Amino acid sequence: MSDKQPEGAGESGEFEQPSVPDDVWERFARDTERDIRSSAPKEPSARARMVTERLRQKDAKGAQPEGWRTGPAMGFPPGRAKSRAWGREMDGRASRRRRLWAILGVPVAIAVALVAVKPSLLPGDPFGTSSGTPSGGASAAALPAETAPPTAAPSSAAPDTPTLDRPFAGSPAEHWADGAAAIVVPKATPVGTFTSAQVAAALKQAKTLLVGANLNPGTLRGERPESVLALLDPKQPRMLDDVNSWLRAPGKKHDPLMLFSRFDPAEVRPAGDVVKVRGRTTFKAGAHASVAIHMDYTFVYPLIQADQASKASGATETSGPSTEVARTIVRRVLDLELLDPRKYQATPGKLSITRYDQDLGNTACDVYDGFLHPQFVSAAPTGAPPTGPTTDPYDRSRDIRHSGTETCGTVSRT
Repeated sequence: MSDKQPEGAGESGEFEQPSVPDDVWERFARDTERDIRSSAPKEPSARARMVTERLRQKDAKGAQPEGWRTGPAMGFPPGRAKSRAWGREMDGRASRRRRLWAILGVPVAIAVALVAVKPSLLPGDPFGTSSGTPSGGASAAALPAETAPPTAAPSSAAPDTPTLDRPFAGSPAEHWADGAAAIVVPKATPVGTFTSAQVAAALKQAKTLLVGANLNPGTLRGERPESVLALLDPKQPRMLDDVNSWLRAPGKKHDPLMLFSRFDPAEVRPAGDVVKVRGRTTFKAGAHASVAIHMDYTFVYPLIQADQASKASGATETSGPSTEVARTIVRRVLDLELLDPRKYQATPGKLSITRYDQDLGNTACDVYDGFLHPQFVSAAPTGAPPTGPTTDPYDRSRDIRHSGTETCGTVSRT
């Protein structure tokens, strides 16, 4: 080939912009071998040796031609050294891309055409063209943890029918975190006479209590929540006695649902193994030389009806399992205290309950058997007709402190 520089090459001999006309493809195979031979090393010309010697002398003096090793000035203001370094790095990568394209332009063009026709050829299906869905009907990324009281109810989700694969479809809870992982306690700091380690232990116990009362499978089936009872201070007047009476003989004035989420396994069973949870935990110095822990969480339980014996006359086989999914929403506000046993009658390391409030959404009215009774569209209503106002069970911006005169109302969504 001629020593003349190729058309379109820059001062450094690198291609600034590739040009691949159609006839290049026809000559590509024929010219390749000749191009390789032509690119073999040659004896430098006298002018080339002269230029090389002049550059070597400038190097020895510390002089460099602009744009060779340092690159041209990027025009950033003074004090932006990191930005300028970033600009040079990007410029270097662009040069490498131009060289690769000059060599591989035709094959890459063919590959791009194939991907445009069939994007699934790319690994991982980055364009979402696959018709399949992840197992379990994965939803969008979970919301970040709640760090402050919300100022409004969550926006309505797109209308959708819950299924066994997607039991939270059509609910804001589909974007909530799962189970105990959603209960994130804050970092412990010293409070009054309590050390950071003591506060951390109390926060861990508070989480264990909340999980045991609302997420433990045994508790949800109506079993005795021993892990929760073990955390309560036996020296707190009447508290343990009250809780035990609620569990032993449920009734209107001693309802275990005031602290525990429980379902009758003869009536319903979980639709999957996930309960969606959203809320927050805070702590501060209490009024009684204590660590005061505040917990406010909403639990969303997806359920299906338990298998029921067929009511057809003379039938002896049981009917198949139901696939209709209903959701019960329970919000709990719990205030706990870790008291200083040197100042109060308290058991070291045990918690006292100073407040327990709850909102129960989609459960039968005026039924006090110690269980939540979700309403299914396909089933006849149970319990008394609701007489109270309509509320949004997902609205965590409102206070739920009860006055003792509340009536059973309806929910705007489940």
